Amino acid sequence: MLEVRSTADVRRTILFVFGAARSGTSAVTRALSLCGAALPPGMLGADRTNQRGYWEPRESIYLNRKILQRHGSAWWKPGILDVKSFDARDRLAALSSIKAYLAELPSAPMVVIKDPHIVPLAELWFEAARNAGFHVAVVIAVRHPNEVIDSLQAVTGIEPELASALWLKASLLAEKETRCFPRVFVDYAALLEDWRREVKRVAVELDLELDWPDERAIDEFLTPDLRHHRGGPIPDRFGAKWISKAYDVMYAAAQDQPVNTGALDRTFEQYLASEHDFRLVFEADRRYSAKTVTRLLKPVVLKWVMDVRATAHRRKGTWS
Repeated sequence: MLEVRSTADVRRTILFVFGAARSGTSAVTRALSLCGAALPPGMLGADRTNQRGYWEPRESIYLNRKILQRHGSAWWKPGILDVKSFDARDRLAALSSIKAYLAELPSAPMVVIKDPHIVPLAELWFEAARNAGFHVAVVIAVRHPNEVIDSLQAVTGIEPELASALWLKASLLAEKETRCFPRVFVDYAALLEDWRREVKRVAVELDLELDWPDERAIDEFLTPDLRHHRGGPIPDRFGAKWISKAYDVMYAAAQDQPVNTGALDRTFEQYLASEHDFRLVFEADRRYSAKTVTRLLKPVVLKWVMDVRATAHRRKGTWS
């Protein structure tokens, strides 16, 4: 059983579960909650696309979406939000909202929180949690990118290119934002294969007291049929091997190998620069396409305009 000590000699822990959407974060969160970690109240319930539950707090989703929307971001946008660019007023408002939410968490020694919206706002959540007196630890779910991309497509209908960018963005941020905190990487397939081994890894790496008084409940939850998609060769999109490189590093970390942060930093910087430049290109394209003259200049109209101009120049010289 999980040993509960008095609050006088225990610093409460928030165990954040990070990872790309559809990467197994729901399974990890539920398993940890069945091993002694308390869940926040007000969960987002099961539905057709996640029939065993998301295990995400509705209030967390709401406040994170407000912060992201205010700064022109969202979970489906591939751009990376620079939290450090928030002005003092916005940063204070965000921290205050998170602090108020944390104050409503169960008074348990350990609480597990999973919400993919937290990943791009991790800096704020970690700061608020530490200021509130919590110890911060992180579990990062790792899943083959093909499985995540296929799952996102099946659930949301988004294109594989966007799904690929979202996997890459969330995975890179989950690793980068947690380097200064106790963390452990958990492979989704390994969790389904042997959850006892993976939970023990989490307990050892993060120095947590986890136990499973009801093994049957976890066995019935973490069944092989949760894995609806399979891996295979990774199609490297965007003219680079960013996805395969990032996955190789994170999969190795889930096998208790050292994290090659240098390789991930290079991938992050390349993705950040390319995303920024291409975003400007596409924004310029939308602006130009929205211009009245562009919309009205159909091919048949363009032909007439060119003929009129040629006639005006008597079809001589460069207009001959």
